[in-house]
Amino acid sequence: MSTATRVLILGAGQAGLALSWSLSRRGIDHILLERGRVGERWQSERWPGLHLLTPNWMNRLPGPWAEKDPSGFISAAEFGQRLDAYRKAIAAPVVTGCEVQLVERESDRFRVIAGGRQWFARAVVIATGACDLPAVPEWAAALPKEVTQVVPTRYRGAQALPQGGVLVVGASATGVQLAAEIRASGRPVTLAVGRHVRCPRRYRGREIFDLLQDSGFLDAPRPPDADAAQLLALPSLQLTGSEGGGALGLDRLRAMGVRLVGRALGAETGVLRLDPALGAEVEAGERRRRKLLTHVETHLALSGSALPADADAWRRPELPRHGPERLDLAAAGIRSVIWATGFRRAYPWLQVPVLTGAGELETQGGRTAVPGLYALGLPFQRHRASAFIHGVGRDAEALAPVIAAGLRRALPRAA
Repeated sequence: MSTATRVLILGAGQAGLALSWSLSRRGIDHILLERGRVGERWQSERWPGLHLLTPNWMNRLPGPWAEKDPSGFISAAEFGQRLDAYRKAIAAPVVTGCEVQLVERESDRFRVIAGGRQWFARAVVIATGACDLPAVPEWAAALPKEVTQVVPTRYRGAQALPQGGVLVVGASATGVQLAAEIRASGRPVTLAVGRHVRCPRRYRGREIFDLLQDSGFLDAPRPPDADAAQLLALPSLQLTGSEGGGALGLDRLRAMGVRLVGRALGAETGVLRLDPALGAEVEAGERRRRKLLTHVETHLALSGSALPADADAWRRPELPRHGPERLDLAAAGIRSVIWATGFRRAYPWLQVPVLTGAGELETQGGRTAVPGLYALGLPFQRHRASAFIHGVGRDAEALAPVIAAGLRRALPRAA
């Protein structure tokens, strides 16, 4: 059995749905293929206590998206529900439970095998996002079997972990939120600190994302010579949307009783090798913070802002400069390790030559080198805001006319 359409969108999360809205407005026939439910990752791969770290105004998609509390914060589960409501409101033609097994070029069209069927399209959009597979280091296999290893997509709360201490590896937004939640449950927590950006939730009396939007920080375009893998590895801000939103810097975690150690480098028979130069990562995080605040300050000065000064935001926290070189998990009472070490992309079904040597999609504003094949939903795809939900909506609205133009250039063919 086969089905033909003009455009196939692979994925029905925020990227795919936003593009569906944009294509529908142009009368472009399309179908979305989704491996699970609409917004599957938000529904099954986020822990119960997770809230989006961005205020609600940054989580809107184009078209009929109702928002009663633009300054508030919602849970990941609630956002998944909103995506499903959005899908119904825009009448997006989604086929659920349809996992993709193959995408290949066939003459002047694409052939896709998904859900046990063949699909043919003039254009294909890969909208599977950046959070594909947890990036766990290979040496994690050297940890003792009695130590439970968990990735964020499978974490379901501190109560689901074995009794004992917990090591969280990674100190960007996911790692610090997990460390705070688990520590609040009473468990001993150790945090292996890697790349991060310490960021205030509010600065000079205003929500930080409001200032980043007003200052043009979020509109910064993708550098023309940017390396896709490097952009995807940029650390996220140490913020949380829980309890009305807040900052989660290392100083706050330390005050909660979280033990800070350096970057995890490897493991041998239950002993982790650590970078003892903890201060180097702390200093790098402080440099990123100062760069961020300096950008905001420049904007405020040029705009003649009268917002009150915020000297506290510039103060360096008192944090350890050195850490241990080794961490014996059993001696430290650590029974669980959570890998908050980011994600990697995997496209084993993609039989079209558009991947870099590192396995990342190579795109220019969403266009690949193969005519008719596009991507949407990757960080810094067009601008810094591409990493956020409202930025994905903007990218979709920009990509839709590009797809339309590509279809007009193609030879006419009955779909």
